Amino acid sequence: MSKLSDSPIRIKSFQFACNIVLYCDDLKKNNDFELASQLLKSGTSIGANTREAQRGVSTKDLRISLGLPLKKLMKLCIGWTF
Repeated sequence: MSKLSDSPIRIKSFQFACNIVLYCDDLKKNNDFELASQLLKSGTSIGANTREAQRGVSTKDLRISLGLPLKKLMKLCIGWTF
């Protein structure tokens, strides 16, 4: 059994958050402060919500808890398609 810190979803959500932070730095350099702020909040909350979901007691808890980060990710992606 692997450690929770080795979980693929935890690793990927952390990498995603790191990429978001770097991208937001670029946005701030271009004076897109409002967009950078919103993106930073949304992009980094996915990892936090994923970690919280993995602390669930059962598989059912995990499935229910992972719904929130998935919704945030979908909302974030939809915002970039316009």
